[in-house]
Amino acid sequence: FLGNTYPFSLKIPSLCRLFELMRISLNWLKDFLDLDKTPEQIADILTSLGLEVEGMETQEQVAGGLKSVVVGEVLEVWQHPNADRLRLTRVHVGNETILQIVCGAPNVATGQKVLVALEGSELHPTAGEPIKIKKGKIRGEESMGMICAEDELGIGQSHDGILILDTTAVPGTQAADYLNLESDTIFEIGLTPNRADATNHLGVARDLLAWIRVHENPAAQLKSVENPKDSDKSPSHPVSLDVQIERPDLCPRYSGVCLRNLKIGPSPEWLQKRILAMDLKPINNVVDITNFVMFDMGQPLHAFDL
Repeated sequence: FLGNTYPFSLKIPSLCRLFELMRISLNWLKDFLDLDKTPEQIADILTSLGLEVEGMETQEQVAGGLKSVVVGEVLEVWQHPNADRLRLTRVHVGNETILQIVCGAPNVATGQKVLVALEGSELHPTAGEPIKIKKGKIRGEESMGMICAEDELGIGQSHDGILILDTTAVPGTQAADYLNLESDTIFEIGLTPNRADATNHLGVARDLLAWIRVHENPAAQLKSVENPKDSDKSPSHPVSLDVQIERPDLCPRYSGVCLRNLKIGPSPEWLQKRILAMDLKPINNVVDITNFVMFDMGQPLHAFDL
């Protein structure tokens, strides 16, 4: 059973504290609006509308964003002349660039598509300190980068060998693009108690739309959101559920819906990203979707086990 979750006996000072600071995700706003402005420009517009941006932060799915890490193709592998456990490789990393890289992974082989950290890149491993990639010599042989394992990139725990990609991966492609890593900008907006409409992304998107219509494009619209068609609004299995409102002067209406045959499990990746952007920890698909709806359109929900 899904229903409104906020108790209506909250006093005004408590509401003021709830509204002091709101996190707004730029990527989430783009679900509603086509935005081609920089985060700094959007921050200025929001502040001019009375939604004062008190802070901004860049949120990366993987620390460092895997900058200067690209897809590579292993063209050749041969034994390192001065080390039994090392091998030399020639790796194509795009734009006809071929690098010699010393690799200690037991599973490296000719023809593989791999992820290569180029000279100057900084990796943030799953465990340990950041690694700065430099060109140098390893046991007397030149190495111009690093072929990476999951844990070295900070995207997993495995250190059994280098991460092997699908054969369709294109050399030179940025690792962040190949892995669909999403960076985001989070605006921290200081809200006054009269701006409850801006405690959600749809409300802030409407304010931005108003600014765009006045200053740039009078015909601008919010992106359309498809709604499932209701072929039959009558319940197939009516549920007897008694909801009593004890203080109708404080809560004039309380509505809910019953959903059957749900399987509780982890949320899909897109939903987890949205929850993490709000500085919350994903719990499961039922809890996460109620939080999503609240931050998306401002409707608090709570799920009960009927």
